Amino acid sequence: MLKTSLTVAAALAVCAPALPAFAADYTIRAVANSNEDDEDFDGLQVFKSHVEAASNGAIAVEIYMGTQLCSNGAECLQGVADGSIDVYISTTDGAAGLFPYFQVLDLPYLMADDRVAERVLSGDFTRTLRDKALADSGDTLRLMTIGNTGGWRGFANTKRRIQAPEDVAGLKMRTVVADLPQELVRAMGASPTPIPWPELFTSLQTNVVEGTANGITDIMSMKFPEAGLRYLTLDGHAYMSAFWWMSNDTFMAMPEDMRQIVVDGFYQLQQATFASPKRKSIEAYEAFVAGGGDLYVPSVEEKAAFGEAAAPVYDWFTSSVDGGEEILATFREAVAQAETELAEERARDIQ
Repeated sequence: MLKTSLTVAAALAVCAPALPAFAADYTIRAVANSNEDDEDFDGLQVFKSHVEAASNGAIAVEIYMGTQLCSNGAECLQGVADGSIDVYISTTDGAAGLFPYFQVLDLPYLMADDRVAERVLSGDFTRTLRDKALADSGDTLRLMTIGNTGGWRGFANTKRRIQAPEDVAGLKMRTVVADLPQELVRAMGASPTPIPWPELFTSLQTNVVEGTANGITDIMSMKFPEAGLRYLTLDGHAYMSAFWWMSNDTFMAMPEDMRQIVVDGFYQLQQATFASPKRKSIEAYEAFVAGGGDLYVPSVEEKAAFGEAAAPVYDWFTSSVDGGEEILATFREAVAQAETELAEERARDIQ
């Protein structure tokens, strides 16, 4: 049995005084294939603090960053499915191999801003994905929440400012191996080149690729400007969703009061990962510009042109992904509802 001591910070998370050590009845092993500078770690720290404090030490959370327990999405999700790992965070690329319809969240230009994205991902659309994934995994993989891992993707490159879709044309753009990002690059007239993340710096430096689609925090943490990346367009074509999975067996083996604490912990985690990229991006944008980077924000009209150019990607998704048309319709409905609710709230807030 793992012994845990609740820290003062953990106790403060539930506004309670510091508590003595308790023997944990349940241990949650949580894995993120990133590092302690990442939003994933921020989220896990908040999750650990809340769950251990709110359970009075009955639940212990062990955090494993990097590749200590598993090395990639497929391996880690298999670990969650067979119970050797309790919690894992995957990107869309990591989840798409098992659940291709999760790529709906990578379809470009469907969510306008953070408030829309956060409203959608905090609502019933996430529960719809959870139910589908549970059914398709034989009740082994439970989607607990969807957070963020890096803000929004924008087009970045070594050659020129991108103000219109035709400016992307002809570039050799790095993508992941998933189909959807490659389809987007093709729709813009560029050449998709799948490159593993650890090789991207050298690939930019040696002109193997000329561009990529990433958030500013990833660009600066990986020092891509030193490899020649000079131009970044904040078109925000995709929200960088983070899927937090839990072993359904581990979750359901807990009594209901403990399950409620875990669910509330994932809410706290989600809110932390929503906030973390916003804070970290401030310094990252300043450093990018100070280093000679060209930062461009498209106008409403220019962004609409990007959306029109991306139309073939939606056709690819609905025709190539089983159940794609249905899940896209459900997603669009969730986005429309969020936009309506936010418009009403904003109208009241400015009066």
